Amino acid sequence: MSDYPSSFGKEDLLKCARGELFGPGNAQLPAPPMLMMDRITEISGDGGAHGKGHVLAEFDITPDLWFFDCHFPGNPIMPGCLGLDGLWQLTGFNLGWRGWQGRGYALGVGEVKLTGMVRPDRKMLTYKIDFTKAIQTRRLTMGVADGIVEADGEVIYQVKDMKVALSES
Repeated sequence: MSDYPSSFGKEDLLKCARGELFGPGNAQLPAPPMLMMDRITEISGDGGAHGKGHVLAEFDITPDLWFFDCHFPGNPIMPGCLGLDGLWQLTGFNLGWRGWQGRGYALGVGEVKLTGMVRPDRKMLTYKIDFTKAIQTRRLTMGVADGIVEADGEVIYQVKDMKVALSES
């Protein structure tokens, strides 16, 4: 499936952010502080609930993270959109990991449920992504996946039909 390993540490993720992991013009993670994970513990193109690929990743939460000071002063909460962005980032990473070419971009998400919050006293977010479709044709490279984000083991975000594509143009 892939010539890449099935797990990645922080330095590997930073290489991806610099465009060094999958090569120029291909899937690339954002650089810190927008990089929303510290490690990928598992990745596949044929695992997960639907046998179409999965990603498991973690993000260490510390009280000094940049968003706590501004969202909201006196009531610090990680913006829910950052958790969603982390799911999109990992979905695109999986497409690059498969060796598929092109730059990643989010296309949308069918459904989002936010049922909890990330406050500075949390320790770790866990991202779980299960692909329902992974499509590569002459004209289209796209992944469709469902995902959850857990904070210290508690499910706090759930998404259905998240879509990420790769484009060579």
